[in-house]
Amino acid sequence: MGAAPAVEFEHARRASLRYLNLFRLVIAGLFLVAGRELGLGSENPSVFRLAALGYLGAVLALGFPDAMRRFGSERVILLQVVVDVLALSAIMWVSGGYRSGMPVLMMVVLAGAGLVFAGRMVLFFAALATLAVLLENAWRLAAGRQSVEFFQVGLFCAGFFGIALVARLLALRAQANASLAAERGEALANQQAVNEHIIRDLPDGVIVVDAGGRIRQANPRAVELLGMAPAEALEGRVLVELDAAFGPALSRGGTEDGGEAEAGTGTLQAAVPGRMLRSTVSGRLLRCRAVAGASASAAAGDTLLYLTDFEDIQRQLQQIKLAALGRLTASIAHEIRNPLSAVIQAAELLGEERRQEVQARLVRIINDNAQRIGRMVRDVLALGRREQALPEALALAAFVRELIEARVFRNAAEHDVYAVDIDPALTLAIDRAHLHQILDNLLANACRHGSGAPASVRLWAQALPGERVAVHVCDDGPGLDEAARAHLFEPFFTTHSKGTGLGLYIARELAEANDATLELAASGAGADFVLTGRITP
Repeated sequence: MGAAPAVEFEHARRASLRYLNLFRLVIAGLFLVAGRELGLGSENPSVFRLAALGYLGAVLALGFPDAMRRFGSERVILLQVVVDVLALSAIMWVSGGYRSGMPVLMMVVLAGAGLVFAGRMVLFFAALATLAVLLENAWRLAAGRQSVEFFQVGLFCAGFFGIALVARLLALRAQANASLAAERGEALANQQAVNEHIIRDLPDGVIVVDAGGRIRQANPRAVELLGMAPAEALEGRVLVELDAAFGPALSRGGTEDGGEAEAGTGTLQAAVPGRMLRSTVSGRLLRCRAVAGASASAAAGDTLLYLTDFEDIQRQLQQIKLAALGRLTASIAHEIRNPLSAVIQAAELLGEERRQEVQARLVRIINDNAQRIGRMVRDVLALGRREQALPEALALAAFVRELIEARVFRNAAEHDVYAVDIDPALTLAIDRAHLHQILDNLLANACRHGSGAPASVRLWAQALPGERVAVHVCDDGPGLDEAARAHLFEPFFTTHSKGTGLGLYIARELAEANDATLELAASGAGADFVLTGRITP
């Protein structure tokens, strides 16, 4: 047992001992004042009066706290129970034996001793009471005063042990429950302290508002975001009166669906759950997410408001974009250097070369590398248009048919390559130009790695739960190993000698700009790219 549970149990035991001493005091006083009226001491009034007076004196002497401090609680309780048994036995001896009711009072004393005495001495007390009752009845039988019913006396003696054992078991159970309750309380207090520390140091503001709109609790970060002084108390104040910008968030009961975006946030807000609001006090642009109703951290009728400094998020995102742009610029410079060097070298040789067939070869080299640079620039420009998505519900079957017709017009060899199986009723919510670039890139890759046989490139679509649709672009090529799959959507990663390595990276970025996903599904043979998005904007 730990220190705290032991202290709690000791306090409970001392309280029980006080009630037991009060019972002793009442019984001793009753014996002294009204014993004769109760029929006690009829056989020897002088001895009865002396026993009652001595019992009252012992109860008073041993019941004071000073006795506990001087002799110790265990010794005092032992003396009290022994005095109880001896005094009640003496009164029983001069009051007609067990019919006087003294054995019943002994049972009460034994029950109290079992609850307050920490040890197995309760069995000694039961044995002492049994011995006293048996001796008194044996003396009475030997003296021939009256007949003794040993069966009833035996029942009393068995009851002494039964009551002592039951009281001891109850005391042990109470001790175990007190220990468990104290440990749980200590653990709960520690957990509450940890939770309060976490909430106090959260980078986000946390406000608990009751059903009437009054602030029940707010952490220091919330006080800072609301533009209040650190020492200014928010508890008890009406949040809407403090800052009117929180009115819509509280009136609608939650902000998971977002809200009208602040000017200049663009599509960035769509990726951040919560409602955007501008504090009328601090002037900060805040993201407010409300959780209403009973939960682990709020009572029924309360609303939890989580506040985030959205301007800080924008600054962080801007830094991430600038860092990514720096890496992209360095990669582009590295990738452009090789074809540009080839163009320059071929141009220099072209000026010196007089043979026509060599000139044609150099011109072809210049043209191929120039086109490679052009594709790279076009892909980078497409990445810059990522934030300009204008999703609309496009009919997939008609859109794919027009795209394939345009590709076949440019390259007649692809006439029989495609096999399309798309329900005319299916739609995909996406920007038209973005979908054109995504599918054109996927089809170009499928034609490049496929066998080129009829129906070697398959396009099919299926409706998914939650009003979503998946578009599959599959080829019958050799597929991709695990190493290539791990880097497939990274910029400038390519498995083709003439590829820029930006196609799939740009395609995934454009898909995400339209709240869609582009993944490479696991397939037995070939590659299976899956574009998944909403049916309606």
